[in-house]
Amino acid sequence: MSLRPIIRALSQLLVVALLSFPTLAQQSVPPIPSTGFPDLDQYRASRVSIYVNDFGQLARYRDANAALAPAVAGENRVVFLGDSITDYWKLPDDFPGKPYINRGIDGQTTPEMLVRFRQDVLNLHPKVLVVLAGTNDIAGVTGPASNEDIESNYASMADLARAHHIRIVFASLLPVHNYTHDAQESFALRPRERILALNKWLKNYCAQNGFVYLDYFNSLVDERGLLQRALSDDGLHPTDAGYKLMAALVEKAIQKALAADSSR
Repeated sequence: MSLRPIIRALSQLLVVALLSFPTLAQQSVPPIPSTGFPDLDQYRASRVSIYVNDFGQLARYRDANAALAPAVAGENRVVFLGDSITDYWKLPDDFPGKPYINRGIDGQTTPEMLVRFRQDVLNLHPKVLVVLAGTNDIAGVTGPASNEDIESNYASMADLARAHHIRIVFASLLPVHNYTHDAQESFALRPRERILALNKWLKNYCAQNGFVYLDYFNSLVDERGLLQRALSDDGLHPTDAGYKLMAALVEKAIQKALAADSSR
């Protein structure tokens, strides 16, 4: 009996299997789970390569950090860590001549910030760190997150900063509004009760641990408990007027942190 027909048949089956393998592999990749919010789903889909290849987006500031000169004696360097609210803030305009470094990244959540915390905070040796984070965690930008999850990430940031003798300012989450069409989905993703609960926790945590709590919320909120319409067009990000108001508040908080450091 000749084995050639059997070998030929097996070879053909093997070729078919190998050719179909990429298709099967592609089919096995599950889709990104829908959040029920079309704009958020589209945004998450646009960031798949980031989530897979550089979750903390270390590449964003790597070159800028390398080019940054070491802090000189007596320099009150401050790092602002956060998401798009920080990223969009033109710090040189509001704090001309001050050694204030912006390390905000659009769309980030607290776990992403922790990934880059050493590179973008500790290695820059600031005297003060200002953290404004958590609103995207509530919105589920990188997946569902409970308030306890967010609080744990705040605490991890605080532990790292304190271990490196960096004074920390925790800013409250900002209120949001739904006064414009563009604001509707963003508002729905950020329930007011969760923002208030996190702000209450942050305030208590700062009081218990000797950190500075920066209350943006009560200076930006209106009589309905929403972000003042004049201070934001999209219900989430401040206008120039909003940033001006925030600048005065954060400067006082920074000075308070520096004063506490010098009194040790």
